[in-house]
Amino acid sequence: MNAPSLSDSGLAGGVAIVTGGSRGIGRAIVETLAAAGMEVAFTWRENAAAAREVSASGPEGRITACQVDVRDPAACQTFVESIADRTGRVDVLVNNAGVVRDNLLVALSDEEIREVLRTNVEGTFNMCRAVVPFMMSKRRGSIINLSSVSGAKGGRGQTNYAASKGAIDAFTRSLACEVAARNVRVNAVAPGVIETEMSQTVRDLAGDQIKARILLKRYGKPEQIAHAVWFLASRYADYITGQILPVDGGFKMD
Repeated sequence: MNAPSLSDSGLAGGVAIVTGGSRGIGRAIVETLAAAGMEVAFTWRENAAAAREVSASGPEGRITACQVDVRDPAACQTFVESIADRTGRVDVLVNNAGVVRDNLLVALSDEEIREVLRTNVEGTFNMCRAVVPFMMSKRRGSIINLSSVSGAKGGRGQTNYAASKGAIDAFTRSLACEVAARNVRVNAVAPGVIETEMSQTVRDLAGDQIKARILLKRYGKPEQIAHAVWFLASRYADYITGQILPVDGGFKMD
């Protein structure tokens, strides 16, 4: 049997939607799916320059950017309908958009709690609710949600973030039960500590302590998460659904 490859993944010619695709893990996912031959439409919220850079990074016309706030259900619905109307298909949805607002529980503001839950949890609900009817009608599709090691292994100062990712794990398993009969698969990837702008602060503050809890003694890279997403979206994973795939270097509790 030949080794799996991007070009032989069954994704070429398909259409993918990726939320939060302008930086870090999201950008790596967008570029990996485009390299596999997919047309990729990604959302961004604030950084127009980064979004333009990602759009220009792929093959001509294969990557497009759209400013969408995933917290807005109407905006998500309009965005998905525009892609489906133009292409006639949505094969893959990757819910990557997320924020971190770390602080001790007693110091968390109402807004810090609300923003994390609205973006990380409601954003995933909003995009799935817009995409699922289309995928079910076509009797095909793969949804990959970005969870986190924090969803299963608590961390100091992350009650809001951990709660949001624990919710994503539960959401993933439940949605998989709802849509499996229509040949739609739902899985999640749970990254550990990855070298991104989002994790920079915690790596700067507690880098040695964090690495001591990682069996491989190093941080992950965005492309390693993107490859896991590619696998779950591809034909190589067509018998996998309702699963949370940790990509964390062997992150352990003390």
